[in-house]
Parts: sequence; C-alpha cells; structure tokens
Amino acid sequence: MKKVITLALALSAICLWISTPNDARAEANGEKLFMQHCNVCHPSGGNVIKPQKTLHKGERTVNTVEEVVGKMRNPGPGMSTFDSNFLPDSDAKAIAEYILKTF
Repeated sequence: MKKVITLALALSAICLWISTPNDARAEANGEKLFMQHCNVCHPSGGNVIKPQKTLHKGERTVNTVEEVVGKMRNPGPGMSTFDSNFLPDSDAKAIAEYILKTF
C-alpha cells in the first residue's frame, strides 16, 4: 500500500510539472536562481552596496537579456563576477529574464 501511495504521488507530481507551461517553469527558475545568487545584494531589486544603482527599470543601465548577462559576467567594482563556470548561460539568462520582467 505504501508503494502505491508513493507511486501515485510521484505520478501526480510529474503530471503537474508536464502541465505547467514552459514559460512559467522558466520564470520560476529565474526567480529561484535570483533568490539564490542575487537577492542578498539586490533585495526587491534594490542594491545594498550602491543604493543608487538598482535593478528597477528607469534606474538600471542594462535593459536586454544580453546586457544583463554581460553585466553579470563582467560587473565592475562592488559586484561579484558570475562567470560561466559558476553560473551556466541558461541560468544567467533565466535570472536576466526574471530581472527584466520583475523590476
């Protein structure tokens, strides 16, 4: 009986995952990655190191996915470098898309 319940729960989770649109999964992944790697210095899109340089539209100097990823890869003083060995391109792009949609 325990195996049947475990199997039923696993199948339910798989069905739920399959039925979730790719965009929603990617957005959730971008948010998760942002929280993991960026939120400590950029809570709510702010900036604890340089308060005048937030992630909010109108205040940020980068406004495309490519520009955000470029800033992550070569940030300048005060920000950690997120090179492709540490953060794969797919994860960096997911974070960039999350930033651009959210802030």
